[in-house]
Amino acid sequence: MTSTKKTFENLPDEKRERVLAEATQEFAEHGYHQASINRIVDRLGIAKGSLFKYFGNKQGLFEYLFGHAVAQFKKPLKVIRDANSDTDFFERMEMSLLAGVDFITAHPLVYRIYLKMLFQENFPLRDKFLSEIRQASAKYLRQLVNEAMKSGQIRADIDLEMAIFHLNSVMDHFLQACAVPSLDGGTGLFDADRKTIENKAHALTDFLRHGLGTIS
Repeated sequence: MTSTKKTFENLPDEKRERVLAEATQEFAEHGYHQASINRIVDRLGIAKGSLFKYFGNKQGLFEYLFGHAVAQFKKPLKVIRDANSDTDFFERMEMSLLAGVDFITAHPLVYRIYLKMLFQENFPLRDKFLSEIRQASAKYLRQLVNEAMKSGQIRADIDLEMAIFHLNSVMDHFLQACAVPSLDGGTGLFDADRKTIENKAHALTDFLRHGLGTIS
């Protein structure tokens, strides 16, 4: 971690949370190019130089915000990943879907930033950030799939990397359908209540079970 970001880490929790909350709002509402450091510091009531002292520039602020959001997203998935390896793989996938839903429900502005990054080709460092997200997700899924193959929960003849690619896509589109009406695709996920989302997640993992599992 750079010395400037260490300075930010040394701030009181409440102040750090306020800075990240205002930065998240700014990037979510205006995207990267139109995001304004001036608006952020005005809302915070701090000098512009303070933000530059913490992050160097707007890119540094965004990179920190991105890394912080990814770390928060990983926490519940780590719990699922580190559960007993005998835990049913498809139950773990269902838990992963619901953990994702919980995250975007709790952090809708963070997810809005992700969607902007995903669909706006001119988003700065877009390939770098999306690659980091995909690699982290693939690493998570690779462990789950490997364990499921060894325990006989998933057919051994399935191509590992293609299975990971498919599962990544399924999880990503499930969350998009929950958050964006035009991406719902008739699933009924957008703006659904919790019970409906849980039922849909169960139906999806049941579909995966019959497509990937050893039980017909």
